[in-house]
Amino acid sequence: MRTLRDEVKNRGIQVLEFTSAIELLKDDQGKCAGAVLYNMETEEHFVCRAKTTVVATGGAGRLHVQGFPTTNHYGATADGLVLAYRAGAPFIYMDAIQYHPTGSIFPAQIEGLLVTEKVRGLGAQLVNADGEQFIFPLETRDVVSSAIIRECKPADEKGRAKGINTLTGRVGVWLDSPMIELKHGPGTVQKELPAMYRQYKRTNIDMAKDPILIYPTQHYQNGGIRINAEAESGLANLYVAGEASGGVHGRNRLMGNSLLDILVFGRRAGKNAAARAKATKVGKLSLAHVEAFHKELATAGVAPGRLSPMLLPDYRKPETKERQQGQVPIGGRA
Repeated sequence: MRTLRDEVKNRGIQVLEFTSAIELLKDDQGKCAGAVLYNMETEEHFVCRAKTTVVATGGAGRLHVQGFPTTNHYGATADGLVLAYRAGAPFIYMDAIQYHPTGSIFPAQIEGLLVTEKVRGLGAQLVNADGEQFIFPLETRDVVSSAIIRECKPADEKGRAKGINTLTGRVGVWLDSPMIELKHGPGTVQKELPAMYRQYKRTNIDMAKDPILIYPTQHYQNGGIRINAEAESGLANLYVAGEASGGVHGRNRLMGNSLLDILVFGRRAGKNAAARAKATKVGKLSLAHVEAFHKELATAGVAPGRLSPMLLPDYRKPETKERQQGQVPIGGRA
């Protein structure tokens, strides 16, 4: 990211900070022709006319599908997918969400934090409440995630439970990180996993001495806007790169393969969008596709419960929202 940012600055490319796309534009020929932008600081709207457009908005982790925590940044709210859908771009494998098997589940302030697979690679074992190693730790992510979820099911008819209840009401299993020190010698955790060691140390947990509690965390969106080998979507002049794209991995992927859609197809999207722009003329701009979308919602009897794009998720509790909006005095409900 730093390399890309430096290159953009050195080439004098204009960047609109704190400005999000909130709707794709199409022209009178039905081709993508830019976007409506919203400046979150000044609350101004802009029309950005473009010969080609690249969607690179990431995934949907902050939607917390099925209530799972996530490793994703706060802007991962599937907004790019929503805009492309309304504009008519076809999708693929939207049910294919990947869960990383080892996400922190305690303490609450780092819930969802990615606990890298290097921890298990160094020798840490997954252990349930009975001290059992219930899965070979180097299985693929989907297999390990499924095994952990099964261990964390509610108690059986005999009252036996394999998961560990946390102080915040979550359930997880142990990742026996002290095993690394026993296997490789004192100081190995701090040397090999310095950032993670510091992250836990901030919450008074020494993962070199005490095991950590983990649970699968929503990590990656394998599906998305369907692209071809040139990173083109099914909507003319709209390209897609990164996690917003779909079809690169199929329904599942191995660790590290996200570099394909980020770097390989990112490069293709950029090169092909630039080449197409040289021979493209933009017609009259229109938002007719949005009007058509809302008419379809009305016809189907669908009443949207919240606005989209979301831009940033709102994690405030209902009572906090009411108080901040001046509906309830500080100290309690009206």
